[in-house]
Amino acid sequence: MRKALDIILERILIMLMVLMVFDVVWQVASRYLIGIPSTFTDELAGFLLIWLGLLGAAYASGKGQHLAIELLPNKLNKISRKKLDIFINITIILFALPVMIIGGANLVFLTFLLEQKSASLSIPLGYIYICVPLSGLFITTYSGFNIHAKLTELK
Repeated sequence: MRKALDIILERILIMLMVLMVFDVVWQVASRYLIGIPSTFTDELAGFLLIWLGLLGAAYASGKGQHLAIELLPNKLNKISRKKLDIFINITIILFALPVMIIGGANLVFLTFLLEQKSASLSIPLGYIYICVPLSGLFITTYSGFNIHAKLTELK
């Protein structure tokens, strides 16, 4: 299941990156080569960057490549390090669940309720903000996988 989630996130991130590259290239080309700047490309690039950043953070978290200070884990033995990893993943869940999943879902609900739309694309902002609870769900799932793996190793 973890491998399937990795593949799905990898493909989504690749697709978002390709879209962002095309968007920025079109933005530069329309401004400097054609002389008529495109009106939607700047906003679209910002939205794609939000999605790339949050889903990329979830993917990095799942791969264990997130930002970490390795001072304490390097001084611990293997069993203590695994226990610390479990504690860290529980802490990540305790952050991601209320802040990203519940808070993000409330944000999405509120923006749909208020019918907020983006300035130049005129799309509901709820579609942009839905990446917050979605990435929180991915982060929580990966942390659950990590806890399960470490508990299995401790047995």
